[in-house]
Amino acid sequence: MSVRDKIDSNFLYFFDQGKVTNAYEVFGAHLVKDEEGNNIACEFTLYAPNAKEVNIIGEWNDFDPKKTKMFCIDSKGIWYAKLEGNYEWSRYKYQIITKQNNVNYKSDPFAFYSALRPLQDSKVYNINDYKWNDDMWMYTHPKTYDKPVCIYEMHLGSWMRKGEGENDFYCYTEIAERLIPYLKEYGFTHVEFLPVYEHPLDASWGYQGVSYYSVSARYGDPKGLMYLIDQLHQIGVGVILDWVPGHICKDSHGLYMFDGTALYDYSDENIRENKSWGTANLDLGKGTTRSFLYSNAMFYLKYFHVDGFRVDAVSNLIYHLGNKENGVNIGACEFLRELSAHLFKYDDRLILSAEDSSDYWGVTKPASIGGLGFNYKWDMGWMNDTLKYFKLDPIYRRYDHHKLTFSMVYNYNEQFILPLSHDEVVHMKGSLLNKMPGDYWQMFANFKILIGYQMTHPGKKLLFMGSELAPFSEWGFARELDWNLMEYESHKTANQFVKDITNIYKNEKALYELELEPKGFTYIDADNVNQSLYFYARFAKDFNEHIIVVMNNTPNTYFNYRIGVMGDRNYYELINSDDVKYGGSGKINNSELKIENYAFNNQKQSILATIPPLGIVLFKMVKEKPIKKKNKV
Repeated sequence: MSVRDKIDSNFLYFFDQGKVTNAYEVFGAHLVKDEEGNNIACEFTLYAPNAKEVNIIGEWNDFDPKKTKMFCIDSKGIWYAKLEGNYEWSRYKYQIITKQNNVNYKSDPFAFYSALRPLQDSKVYNINDYKWNDDMWMYTHPKTYDKPVCIYEMHLGSWMRKGEGENDFYCYTEIAERLIPYLKEYGFTHVEFLPVYEHPLDASWGYQGVSYYSVSARYGDPKGLMYLIDQLHQIGVGVILDWVPGHICKDSHGLYMFDGTALYDYSDENIRENKSWGTANLDLGKGTTRSFLYSNAMFYLKYFHVDGFRVDAVSNLIYHLGNKENGVNIGACEFLRELSAHLFKYDDRLILSAEDSSDYWGVTKPASIGGLGFNYKWDMGWMNDTLKYFKLDPIYRRYDHHKLTFSMVYNYNEQFILPLSHDEVVHMKGSLLNKMPGDYWQMFANFKILIGYQMTHPGKKLLFMGSELAPFSEWGFARELDWNLMEYESHKTANQFVKDITNIYKNEKALYELELEPKGFTYIDADNVNQSLYFYARFAKDFNEHIIVVMNNTPNTYFNYRIGVMGDRNYYELINSDDVKYGGSGKINNSELKIENYAFNNQKQSILATIPPLGIVLFKMVKEKPIKKKNKV
């Protein structure tokens, strides 16, 4: 069936109403093949209702607008041309002459591929025919709610690089070779890519895009990304895309004022212009914009097998320009609800997470009860409070003790992901390690507590790439991570702790089975302000399978410290950040900790343990009950 045959009154009506989820099957450049699979023609279709004339300029016509005209085939403004021959890989753009006689040169909004920047052309590309090998993953991976979710957030252009030149990137297939064993070693369950679609400015990290359907040519062609995702699925790692439906790049060849009118963006300049970011806001209340974006999300699900999306800057969608005083953006909220309906109808196992700093109710509640329909929300409050606390010198932490307990007051209002993301290690904020107070040793000790705290606090986890290396320097998009740090003992041992604690999170049911439910967590002692000690327990569905977490945020060491526990068996130390193998001082618990019928911390039993300085320790019950010796008569 040709593209031309798909364009009828029903399609046009639903596209205009924001009900189309497969617009990529109609718009863009589509190769026509004969029975033997040879390219024999290409169909170009464009939506530009304010155009008076549209011409295709491409490599085949020396970019001469007089040689390849398009024809308006309906009153809605659909422009169409069918060119005989093989146009695969050809560069092209649209010349749009508006009804006001202005001339715009635009890349194709639905292009499947683009030329490498600084070129601004689209490319004709065969998006079909990739042979997938991820059936096991696609058919068997479960929902994530009672499973471990530990996300490695990643910028493809700066994880590893071939050199320091502006185009010294590894391609998708080369990244796969290096990334697969790395993620397996750390036990990450998912990888989240910063925006992969085409964007003109490297420094925008992908957040100011121009071609939503075209994955960035910096790293190869679309089938290369398919291969990378395919390989990740084969080792059981899910893939989440960072997705930006709210704002667009204002470069002249992009969506901005596409046909001389605000076709996809706001007509009102006061809410269209996002002056703080230099971008333009898309009007999510418009049917055309909704059809464009719903189709884009479905495109990545169907063609790239992605496992979810992280939606950027949701507070800027909920409120006009992100300001609560401007009122709720009803159109954008309705868009998000409908988006979740489309996505979860397609696959109810997806991760749809909101990067949202607002207190708007029901972000992760179902749309049917007035929620926005996400199933996860980044806990920005937890992130801010936690980092503010850890920046404090230990002597002052007693005055902000409840910064670390406040998150549990609201923890079950939403379904949270705990983010230590790219936003926290750029723009002079310092790396995670560089935020830590104290001398050299204390900085690393504090860093390990921070990671241990994240991995044991209720909520799914997200860690930005490179943080596992404990670098002093901030992330820089134009250079690779500081891999040389593994030559230095302090970084190497801190990295080993990250590796071990992420794997413990992945493998210990008590740390993930009930992390979204109140019965999965209890404080044993949340109020030890003077010593900056925190004791809490995490539970699996089997109550007896639980973990006791002890966190000491001062340099003081405590021997034979009594801790209330709820088990009936002895405990052993599962991991201790002060172990010498992690660069610690060696204040560990080598032997089993005997259970005593001595009530403490509101628990019927207790143990005596060594609590290390600036350390976090996890205790777990042994499998067998201790044998009670009979008293001699």
